[in-house]
Amino acid sequence: MSPAEPKPRKYSYYVEARALEVTDRPRRFLETFAAVLEHSNYAVALDAYARVCSKCGRCADRCQLYETTGEERDVPGGRGDLLLRVYRRYFTIGGRLKARLVGGFTLTDEYLDRMAEEYYRCVACRRCKEVCPMGIDQGLITHLARWLLAEVGVTPKALVLAVREQLQGVGNTSAIPVAALKNTCEFLEEELQDIYGVTIQFPFDVEGAEHVFFPAVSDYLLEPDTLMANAAVMHVSGGSWTIGTGNYDGINYGLFYSDRMMERIVGRLVAEVRRLKARKILIGECGHATRSAWFAPTFCGPDAPEVVNFLQYTARALREGKIPLKGKVIEERVTYHDPCNIARAGRITEEPREILRAICRDFVEMTPNRTHNLCCGGGSGLVSVDEIRPFRTRKMGKMKADQIRATGARIVAAPCANCKKQLREVCEDNGLADVQVVGVHDLLLRAIDFGVEPKAEEKVESSSQAMA
Repeated sequence: MSPAEPKPRKYSYYVEARALEVTDRPRRFLETFAAVLEHSNYAVALDAYARVCSKCGRCADRCQLYETTGEERDVPGGRGDLLLRVYRRYFTIGGRLKARLVGGFTLTDEYLDRMAEEYYRCVACRRCKEVCPMGIDQGLITHLARWLLAEVGVTPKALVLAVREQLQGVGNTSAIPVAALKNTCEFLEEELQDIYGVTIQFPFDVEGAEHVFFPAVSDYLLEPDTLMANAAVMHVSGGSWTIGTGNYDGINYGLFYSDRMMERIVGRLVAEVRRLKARKILIGECGHATRSAWFAPTFCGPDAPEVVNFLQYTARALREGKIPLKGKVIEERVTYHDPCNIARAGRITEEPREILRAICRDFVEMTPNRTHNLCCGGGSGLVSVDEIRPFRTRKMGKMKADQIRATGARIVAAPCANCKKQLREVCEDNGLADVQVVGVHDLLLRAIDFGVEPKAEEKVESSSQAMA
């Protein structure tokens, strides 16, 4: 360390915690908190947030949960203060002096239970940050709080089991073995031949390909049209790609509750690309898989493979004239849902619209959209917790349902596995059962001109029915 560099701050609050007779779980929470602050960059953000948060309440106007419930506990600033209060008390000089002189707040098991309840009501969509005059990122606070809670054993079972299966089991969150993966892809190749009259293959373990493909592994079970369209785009554009049998799951639930888990899963993606001597990570239609993969340089160094979302690849190929189209063949009214994880920072907003406008006769926007979009209601992993479906669809998802209804669209294109599941349930539970939720590539598949006529007796939907 050079003389000009400041020495890292040491966080040793847990000595004081013992003196204050903090019980075991709160003590472990504080010890973990200290370690995270000392060995990460979270301390800089928390210190700033703890100093500038004014509890003005402006964030409430952007929270779709608070807009629906009107409950004080759903104001983002109040929720964020649950963690900031712990930080001020145990990790600032003023907080520790005050506790020694006059007593006050002590972290308890009951307080941790309250944190668990409140932080798993937040979808971490970060809409509130847009209006915060101090730029406080409540989504970041939610993420950190969940990580700390996870280290003391407080995490929804669905998230834990998915990550455990991915890291210790078969290697993916849906427990799909390699044999089943290949059988599924062979079936999809037959569907492409039967319906569209073209021979398209899903390549496996091809060394030296430009892209290694990582969709949400659930697509192999639930989204056959999306996968067939992905393969079709690579076929007509002449793309260089492969699927690695060592790892073929882009899902990363660590993003929702633990940086430690997220780092391990991102590392698996990078390791598979390097094993196959490829250059890029190609993520399928999945918002959180894309956002977590963007952390590859953070966790794996500056030489980590480039991350490309399939929407970006397809839009570029379309602009370059590599995807022949039949024209605007989608006649139904279509609207587009912006997944928070790829749209909030403005990183992927225009590419899907380029694709949809090229193939849809009646494309309409939701309001608001792009970086101001409404969350599907199942963000931050809550969509995987089936026990809270009424909360997800009728409280978190109500504003989204109203937004879809206002467009009059018959089709909602949503390029994210989690968003598609959530939006289908939102539509079912809010009187929109006749609205179809599909991927962007599902619609594109219907518009690609393969130079042959599809069999008249076949329908594109047949693939989905067959898979079901």
